[in-house]
Amino acid sequence: MATMTTKIGFIGLGHMGGNMAARFLAAGYTVDGESRDRRHAQDLEHEGLRWRDTPREVADAADVLFTSLPDDGVLDEVASGPDGILAGLAAPKIWVDMSTVSPRASRELAGRVRARGAAMLDAPVSGSVPQVQAGTLTIMVGGDEEAYARAEPFLRELGTPTHVGENGQGLVLKLAINISLAVQMLAFAEGLLLAESAGIDPRLAVDVMTKSPIGSPMLKARADLVLDLPDEAWFDVGLMQKDVALALDTGRELRVPLPSAGAADKLLTVAREYGYERRDIAAMYEVLARLASDPVRWPA
Repeated sequence: MATMTTKIGFIGLGHMGGNMAARFLAAGYTVDGESRDRRHAQDLEHEGLRWRDTPREVADAADVLFTSLPDDGVLDEVASGPDGILAGLAAPKIWVDMSTVSPRASRELAGRVRARGAAMLDAPVSGSVPQVQAGTLTIMVGGDEEAYARAEPFLRELGTPTHVGENGQGLVLKLAINISLAVQMLAFAEGLLLAESAGIDPRLAVDVMTKSPIGSPMLKARADLVLDLPDEAWFDVGLMQKDVALALDTGRELRVPLPSAGAADKLLTVAREYGYERRDIAAMYEVLARLASDPVRWPA
């Protein structure tokens, strides 16, 4: 049961994790935290976050531990070793990993957590910083049902959680969603460039396209970003390609063809080569426009 006496730990205080930790602080929870760069935690410390020097110290202090990390390598690094999370876990602690990592790696790590008497849930999210701040994330959770029941009230501070199955299955569903995220953005960029190239005002095209049946909530939210690309990404090209690559790997394991994910992956590779790795995925439109005028990559 969630009570304000439950101590929360949070490791990984970047754009997503930092805003998640801020919501727990605002709700009145005691939050201990750690991140690779303490500068990410400065504002949170002013709001009451208790800084810890190692992941183990956070795990030691917390009843429910959350992590939000970029990839498999960082997750393993934070988990392992004498100062890692695993060294600070014991029954009845719960570790809720909100990172988007490979289902295989998450399942293997969950087994290591169980061996220490604790429980691990994979709980990746759909949504970006605005949804974190509003508490409207969609959260897909894999793992033990009893652990999910204990963690659910805390997850509801961040959005709407759904228990989808065993360890790793929350991540599979997240990757399934992110295929559509990448492919929708690519298809929208293609259509917009086609319209603009025919002489249609691009802002008019964006308005009509987002009001049409293709106007998903994601496209509507990013409509203004496509023609005025922000300096700070909601969800950048590099992370998007990481997720698409994880989806393609999972598809190969399960013998599921993912042709649209493969097409998106190719354009994301071009985007990174053009220097858009840290720009929002709305940059796909700019990338296609550059590709159209690049005779080496795209012969006329």
